[in-house]
Order: sequence, then structure tokens, then C-alpha cells
Amino acid sequence: MNLFFQQIINGLTLGSIYGLVALGLTLVYGILHIPNFAHGALYMVGAFMSYFLMMDLGVHYWVAMAGSAAIVAILAVLCERLVFHPLRNSPPIHDKIAAIGILLFLEALVQMFWGADFRRLSSPFTGILNFDGLIIPEQRLLIIVGAFVLVAALQLFLRKTMIGATIIAMAQSRDGAFLVGIDANRVAMMTFAISGVLAAIAATLYAPINLVYPAMGHLVIMKAFVIIILGGMGSIPGAIAGGMIIGFAEAFGGFYISTAYKDIIAFGLLVVILSVRPQGLFAKGAH
Repeated sequence: MNLFFQQIINGLTLGSIYGLVALGLTLVYGILHIPNFAHGALYMVGAFMSYFLMMDLGVHYWVAMAGSAAIVAILAVLCERLVFHPLRNSPPIHDKIAAIGILLFLEALVQMFWGADFRRLSSPFTGILNFDGLIIPEQRLLIIVGAFVLVAALQLFLRKTMIGATIIAMAQSRDGAFLVGIDANRVAMMTFAISGVLAAIAATLYAPINLVYPAMGHLVIMKAFVIIILGGMGSIPGAIAGGMIIGFAEAFGGFYISTAYKDIIAFGLLVVILSVRPQGLFAKGAH
């Protein structure tokens, strides 16, 4: 039975990371209708910034996470201002090509400074908690708790603040938002900043139990797109639920079937669920 509960912990860990990355992705898509393929590169840059701040500058894990989140938020806003904003009236394919270009550029930039080697980020949370035979590493518990706190904080921000209200209004009706005088540029920048913060925090949480390398965002962003399609494009509850579904499917599938198939399971689930419910699990809308 402990092995079963161990997979629940593993599923929650994976689902939390996937959910955080998908949350930033679905916010941008739900509000600006941009499928931001560069989001995986922001995730990767977040891990490298934390690595640089901790290993090269010697700052504490929490300070590195905050610094990385701030840097990636600024980078995300620059991407929106310098790349996506000028393309706002262009055909949709231009956004996709530009996002792939940003992805390749950021990967090349990181590789130029740090090389293509695999690195590991250290963490102060190296202890092991033992609950009557159920082993829970502190870092995995931190990921799970951190993800739930971030999701709750984001929901409070969206529902209880004026800026959050403008983001929701923009997601529900762009034309209506313009009519009541909402600054679309400000909302766009804020949305990209939030997505960057979520990506950087997810990367910093996951890096100590994974590896840090320039292509680390590829598989994560592919699964994040699977998640937001499963959950319904632009749906915040869908991104969270989809992340947990993929996380649990990978954990249990990898354990009971084979770890060789755990990445295939995510895409298999996409086919199965969309064949039953083509619009995704949740209706569209940032709520």
C-alpha cells in the first residue's frame, strides 16, 4: 500500500510542476490568444538564473528563486513588448513563428554562456520525511505545497485586486474591455510577467530533483500544451486539473507499466480525452 501512496506523492509532484507551467501558458493564451511556444525557454532560463545566483553568486535558495522570478518576469515582458506586441495585427502564424524564434534564441544564448552540459541545482531541503514507511523527500513536499500556495495566491490576485479584475475582463471580452477603458498594453505586460514568474518558480522548485540543461524546456512545454488542450484552452481550472491528470498518469503508468512509456502516456491521454470531449475538460475562460 505504501508503494501506491508513494506514486500519489510522485503524481502530485509532477502534476504541480506541469500545472504551474501550464497555468502561465493558459493565462497568456486565454487573454492574448498567443500560443507562446517560448514559454518552455522561460522555464529553462528560470532554472539557469537560479543556478547562477546560487552556485556562482552564493545566494540562498529562496533569494535565488525570487531573483530568478524577477529576471524571467522582465524577460517575458520584453518578449511581449518587442516581439508579440508589434505582431498583434499580423496573421496568427506570425506569433507562432516568432515564439519559436525566441525559444531558439534563448537556448542558444544560454548555451553560449553555460555550455550544453547537464547541471544539478542544490537545495537546502535535502531531508527525508518518513510517515510510517511512506517516504517523502522534503523537496517534493515543497513542490506540492508551493504549487498549491501559488495557485491560491493567483486566484486571490485575479479575484480581489483591480489589476486581476482587468485581466479577467480582458479574458472574457476583449472588445468589452476596450469599451470600458482597460489598458490592453498594461494587461498584456502583466499577464506575461505573471507567466514568467510561474515558469521560473516551477523550474527552481523542480531543478533540485531534475537536471538543468539548455533543452530542458522542450518536453515540459509539449506537455504543458497537452494540459491546456485537455483542460480547455484558456481555462485556469483546466490547467490545474490537466496538470494533475498528466502527473498522476505518468507516475502510475511509469510504475505499473514501464518508465519507458511515461512520456507517451501524456499524449495518449490527449487522444483519448479529446475523442470523448473535443472542447477539453473545462469551458474556455480565465476563471
